[in-house]
Amino acid sequence: MINSLLQHKSIRKYKSDKISDELLNEILIAGTKASTTGNMQVYSIIISRDENIKEKLWESHFKQNMVKQAPVVLTFCADFNRFNKWCEQRKAVPGYDNFLSFITAAIDALLVAQNVCIAAEAKGLGICYLGTTTYMADKFINILNLPKFVVPVTAIVLGYPDEAPGLTDRLPLDSVIHFETYKDYSKEDIDKAYFEKESLPQTAELLKINELETLAQIFTEKRYTKKDNIAFSNSLMNVLEKQGFLNHK
Repeated sequence: MINSLLQHKSIRKYKSDKISDELLNEILIAGTKASTTGNMQVYSIIISRDENIKEKLWESHFKQNMVKQAPVVLTFCADFNRFNKWCEQRKAVPGYDNFLSFITAAIDALLVAQNVCIAAEAKGLGICYLGTTTYMADKFINILNLPKFVVPVTAIVLGYPDEAPGLTDRLPLDSVIHFETYKDYSKEDIDKAYFEKESLPQTAELLKINELETLAQIFTEKRYTKKDNIAFSNSLMNVLEKQGFLNHK
């Protein structure tokens, strides 16, 4: 299992082969064995196979073709709707209309999503996370008919790989590990942490294409700009308010 994790690759091209109900259920059951706050399981998983639904998802996932190409799209939602209704039907008064509860449910959803991904890869399937889920959460709420107290937090495409990409680089372990307490990074620590990433041939090519000086500028000026971050943050906060998670009284 550790070797499987070490060989993880995000797959963006998929064969048309369908995933059987039996295999998908096995993977999803493995997902539900993930750790969960208080054993509440405050998440839901939306399975999308229908081509019409996937077309709508594709549109809102910035038209990434893997969304239509993969046989299955799974959307993982922070979900207090089910738990709230259970409480009310059992003479209990739920108090889960706040930001902390959203974070609790979002953590649950992300834990089960990662379990699903590990199980899928162990069965020879490929996966790719869709970061656009939170960017366009309002769109997915409408497409997937999500009620109050349900918010999409991530999604993955799932299928049989039709490509064999190389491993993606990661920072050295000593760049992300702290012993006992947090040790802040010196200038030398930062240089060491990012040296390998900045020295890759792919990085040189990116800088040439974008006519920029540093890899950091690729992130701040091209990939994740302040303007976009603020816009998507405002959109997500509006979603959380609409879906009932911003009561701080």
